[in-house]
Amino acid sequence: MTDSTSLPTCSILLLAGGRGQRMGGLDKGLVAWRGQPLIAHLHTLTRPLTDNLIISCNRNQTTYATYADQVVSDDNPDFCGPLAGIRAGLAVARHPWLLVLPCDAPLVDLPLLQAMGRLAQQAQKPLMLRRGAQWEPLFSVLPTSIAAGVEQAWQAGKRSPRQVFERHEAIYLDLAEDDGRLANLNTPELLAQTEQ
Repeated sequence: MTDSTSLPTCSILLLAGGRGQRMGGLDKGLVAWRGQPLIAHLHTLTRPLTDNLIISCNRNQTTYATYADQVVSDDNPDFCGPLAGIRAGLAVARHPWLLVLPCDAPLVDLPLLQAMGRLAQQAQKPLMLRRGAQWEPLFSVLPTSIAAGVEQAWQAGKRSPRQVFERHEAIYLDLAEDDGRLANLNTPELLAQTEQ
C-alpha cells in the first residue's frame, strides 16, 4: 500500500461472489448506487492502495475484470459462501497481507482501513471488525501465511470465516454498534434509503 506508515503492503480482495438473494438474485456488486455500480465505489477507495486488487465473483467476470488486477471464482458452482472467495483470494494474493472487504459496503472509508492495517501489522495476526456484539469477519486483514490453514479448514468442512480466523488467533477492532461505515447495502430498500 502507498501509505506505509499506517498500512502494510497488501493485496486487496473485494468479495462479489454471492447469490444476491436479498437483491432478488441480482449481482450485488453491479447494482447501481449513487450513479455507479457498488463495486465501482470500492474500486475508487482501494485502487490507490495496492497493485494487487482482486475481485472474487461467480458471474459477470468480464465486467468485474475492468475493476481489478485479477478476478477469482469459487472452484465449484454452488455459491459456497464468503470463505470460498477468501480462500480463492488468499491463493493468488501477491503480498504478505490481504485486506478483505464486501462489495456491498460502499461507505467504508480510508481511516478505518488504516486503523485495521495498523492493528493487524502490530499484532501480526488476522484482524476482524466487531460492531457491538456483531462480528464482521468480511471486513478483515489477513496474513497470507494462513492460506494453508484456511485450505485445511475448508477441506475439513469449515465454512465460517470467523471460526476459521479465530483458529489463527485473530484479534478484533471494536467499533460502535451504529457505525454507518459498515452498512451492508444488500437490499433494494437499503440502497434507496442511502441513495442521497
